[in-house]
Amino acid sequence: MEQRLNRFQDVLVGTSGYSYVEWIDAGFYPPATPQKAMLALYQESFRVTELNYTWYQMPRATAIERMCARVAQEFRFAVKLTRTMTHEVVDDRWRGEVKRYRQGLDPLVRSGKLLAVLIQFPFSFNRSIRHRQYLAALLEALAGLPLAVEFRHDSWACDSVFAELEKRKITLVSVDMPPLAHLFPCLAVVTNPGLVYLRFHGRNIRGWGSGSMQHQFDYDYTDEELGERLERVITPMAAKAEQSALFFNNHVRGQAPKNARTLMAMFPEQGPVKKA
Repeated sequence: MEQRLNRFQDVLVGTSGYSYVEWIDAGFYPPATPQKAMLALYQESFRVTELNYTWYQMPRATAIERMCARVAQEFRFAVKLTRTMTHEVVDDRWRGEVKRYRQGLDPLVRSGKLLAVLIQFPFSFNRSIRHRQYLAALLEALAGLPLAVEFRHDSWACDSVFAELEKRKITLVSVDMPPLAHLFPCLAVVTNPGLVYLRFHGRNIRGWGSGSMQHQFDYDYTDEELGERLERVITPMAAKAEQSALFFNNHVRGQAPKNARTLMAMFPEQGPVKKA
């Protein structure tokens, strides 16, 4: 078969969120940087970011449009689905929430800057019949958008789930988390050849169950840990996809941009060979 090279320029690396004041103390942003100036500074280092604030509140088209105007044309956004459709679902109200969410995201869709909608479910969202039915309905309601699904419960780690996502061309998110019982494992499974999506949450076992994000995501990856993930997960997955996106969510004390830069420096000049 004809072969072509998938260079690591097709791998986007960024962080989950970018407007953290503690990143000033960490040295990523200059002293006294206002939050409104952070996105422009952020894109000097990275070509993609996750918008996590949209989990807490609905995206507003006016705010999203302003973000689009502050970045280069090639910059991309992954946008987290609002919690009223993943964590705090009430009866059939979620269908109206989907409509509102789509409206808020419209500037990203029109500008071509939307990389993916991140659908992250809580650990309590196990693979019950009720949850499977809800997931199918939600994916149908969001059809037409580039979708990436992150499971936290390991009951979803089965071939039938992967096959259904593959049929729908929906990306299964590979997650790096602490090795705790029943958490979804970090798998090199590609369900959408258009996009591979990895998230690095850190491996703070003690902080994971603390209920505090400041403790849960307080983790600094070693070079050895990043190198192992590059070799065993990132490289084989990137070889099977047109584009890959890697996000560091260990934002406390500025570890995320630091680890992201370290990982990028490890990329070989020529990426893995993949079959066309």
